[in-house]
Amino acid sequence: MRIRPATTGDCAALVALWNPQIRNTSVTFTTEEKSVAGLAADIAERAAAGQAFLVAEENGVLLGLATYFQFRRGPGYRHTMEHTVILSPGARGRGVGRALMTALENHAARAGVHSLIAGVSSENPGGVAFHERLGYRRVAVLPEVGFKFGRWMDLIVLQKLLRARPDNLSQSR
Repeated sequence: MRIRPATTGDCAALVALWNPQIRNTSVTFTTEEKSVAGLAADIAERAAAGQAFLVAEENGVLLGLATYFQFRRGPGYRHTMEHTVILSPGARGRGVGRALMTALENHAARAGVHSLIAGVSSENPGGVAFHERLGYRRVAVLPEVGFKFGRWMDLIVLQKLLRARPDNLSQSR
């Protein structure tokens, strides 16, 4: 297995990986499916911002993705990022998620990120446990903020401090 930056050539495979989870699960609250063009724009946007969009690949097959983006708009939040990690069903339990997250966290720390946030559906206890095993801690539960499949769902917010050194942080970033 290899972890590498995503390219626009990966977009069709990423759509095929991500959209079934949007359509069929409550791991994400969104109902808007991804498109090749939209993912290509996301990859370019993250690269321009110095943020990672990584994929795990094995024998030419994408097993998963991990990416991060600014948690909230505005300069005061420039060192806090939210991340997304998506795995194919066959990649779960094989260390793929851990490898992606390790690479993502290393990239984020080098980029001056101090805090990584995970927003996990309360209907995804495996996702919560995964993050807790990686050292994330629960910092909030937002009741009934997601609506999908005709029901309200809670969002569990987890956080990991990467401890970016203040001398590496720029006010202009």
